[in-house]
Amino acid sequence: MDTQKLILHTRFAPNGTVVEISERPDGLTPQAWFNFLSDKAGDVYQTLAGGRGVFRLTREELTALRQAATLAA
Repeated sequence: MDTQKLILHTRFAPNGTVVEISERPDGLTPQAWFNFLSDKAGDVYQTLAGGRGVFRLTREELTALRQAATLAA
């Protein structure tokens, strides 16, 4: 049985900073959430054209990462 993945969308400004990212915990900037995800789940990140990218995570992985990011903030 295949576990369904959630897709977290990321959008970048022309200078490379993160403008928007989905599922961001309260209290974290878009850039801080992206940096945290890149450090902890960079192996599931996919770069897309047009200054975009996605993280593909299970619901359980996302929940654990959100909790860890909130504690680290």
